[in-house]
Amino acid sequence: MSTLLVWPILIPMLTAVATALLRTDARRVHGVAMAGSLLHLAAAVTLMVAVTEQRVLVTWIGNWPAPFGIALVADYLSAVMVLITAVIHTAVTGYAREDVDAWQMRAGYHPFMQILTAAVSGAFLTGDLFNLYVWFEVMLMASFGLLVMGRRVSQLTAGIKYVTINLVSTLFFLAAIGLLYGMTGTLNMADLHLKVPQVADPALVTAAAMLLMVAFGIKAALFPLFFWLPAAYPTLPTAVVAFFSGLLSKVGVYALLRMFTLVFITDTGFTHTILMAVAGLTMLFGVVSAAAQMEMRRILSFHIISQIGYMVLGLALLTPLAIAAALIYLLHNIVAKANLFLVSGLVQRAAGSVDLETVGGLYKRHGWISIGFLISALALAGIPPLSGFFAKLLVIRASLESAQPGLAVLAAAVGLLTLFSMIKIWAEVFWKPAPGATGHTANGRARLSAWMLAPVMALAGITILMGLCMEAVIQFALYAAGQLMDPQPYIRAVLGGGR
Repeated sequence: MSTLLVWPILIPMLTAVATALLRTDARRVHGVAMAGSLLHLAAAVTLMVAVTEQRVLVTWIGNWPAPFGIALVADYLSAVMVLITAVIHTAVTGYAREDVDAWQMRAGYHPFMQILTAAVSGAFLTGDLFNLYVWFEVMLMASFGLLVMGRRVSQLTAGIKYVTINLVSTLFFLAAIGLLYGMTGTLNMADLHLKVPQVADPALVTAAAMLLMVAFGIKAALFPLFFWLPAAYPTLPTAVVAFFSGLLSKVGVYALLRMFTLVFITDTGFTHTILMAVAGLTMLFGVVSAAAQMEMRRILSFHIISQIGYMVLGLALLTPLAIAAALIYLLHNIVAKANLFLVSGLVQRAAGSVDLETVGGLYKRHGWISIGFLISALALAGIPPLSGFFAKLLVIRASLESAQPGLAVLAAAVGLLTLFSMIKIWAEVFWKPAPGATGHTANGRARLSAWMLAPVMALAGITILMGLCMEAVIQFALYAAGQLMDPQPYIRAVLGGGR
C-alpha cells in the first residue's frame, strides 16, 4: 500500500477549501492556489518516480479487501497522466493571475479549478468503474461552475448544452455499470478482467461495452458526439479553456484506453472495428470543420476533435506500437493544445480580438507570442523534429503494419490539413499587416505580463524537449503500452493488495 496515490487528489481538495475561504482577497488567493499547484506537481513527480521503480502502486482506501474496497492504482499510464495534469494545472494557475479578473476570482475560479484538478487526478488513479463515474460527476460539477462563471448569455447557453449532453453520457455510463455489476458482481477493473470472459451471454458484455463507448465518446468528443465542444470552449476565460482543451476530453480517451485494453477484449473484432471507423470520421470531420473557421479559438476547438481521432485510432488498432503511438500522441497533444489556447489569450490581450480578419502584425510587435505559437502549432501539425511529427509517424506506421493503408493515408491527409489551419492562423494573425489602428495596435505594443508569457514559453519548451528526447519517450510509451496489452502485473498488484 502506498499513500503516494492519495496526495495528487488530496492536495487540490485542500487547496480548494483554502482558496474558497480566501476568495475575496485576490492576491492571497492566487498565492495559495500557486502554492497548491506546485505541491500537486511535486506529488505527481514523486508518484511518477515511485512507479518507475515499482511498476504498479496500489492503495486501498479504508483497507477494505479486494475487490470490494476503493482502489487507487498507478501504473505507467496513470502516473504520467497525473504528472501532465499537474504540469498543465501549474501553467494555467500562473497564467490566471492576469487572465482571470477579480470578479471571477470572487465567483470561485480557484476553488472550482482545484476541485476539477482533483477529479481529473482521481479519474486517472481509480481502479474501480463506479468511482470513475463519481470522479466524472465531480468533474462535471466543477467544469460547469467554471463554464458559467462569467454569466454571459453565450456562456449560459454553452453551459446548458454542455450539461445536457454530459447527463446523457451519465445515463449511458450508469446503464453500463448496472449491466456489468449484474453480470459479474464486481466493478473493480482488475476483477472485471477476470470475470467478464466467464459471462454466459457475450452479447450482454458487448452491449455494456457499447454503452461505455458512447459514454466515454461523449466525454472525448468523438464523432458524432462532438458538437458540444466547439459551442462551449470559445466562451471560456483563456486559463479555463486551456485546461479544458488539454485535459477534459483526454479523460474520456484515457477511460477508453483503460477499459478497452483491460476489460473489453473478448469481442475486439466488433468493438475495435467500430472504434476504428469512429476514429477516422472524428479526424476527418474535425479537421474539415476547423479549416472552414475564421476565428482562432474555434479553429483550435475543432482541432481538439480531429486530434482525438489519432489517439482512438491507436487504441482501435490494438497493437503494442499503436497503443504506444496513442500514448505519445496523448501526451504531446495535451501540452501543445493547452499552449495554443494560452497563446490565443495573449493574442486577445495584444490585439483585442481573435478574429482572423480583424487582427494582424503580431510577428513584428510581439515576438515572444509568435515564437510560442509557432512551436506549438508546428508540433500540432506534425513538423519534425517536434513531438507531433513522431506521434503522427508512429500512428501511420502502426496503421500500415495493421494492414490499414486507408487509415494511414487519412492520418497523413489530416496532418496536412492541420498544417493548413496553422498556416492560416500564422498568416492572418502574425504575418499580415494589422488591418487598421485599433486601441491595441495604435501604441505599437500592448503590455503583456510575465505571468502570462512564462507558462507559454515553458510549455513550448516541453514540446521541444519531447521532440529532442523522443527515443526515451518512445521507450517509455512502449513499456506503458506493454502494461496495457499484458495487464497481469496490474491485476496481481490490485487483487493481491487487498487485506
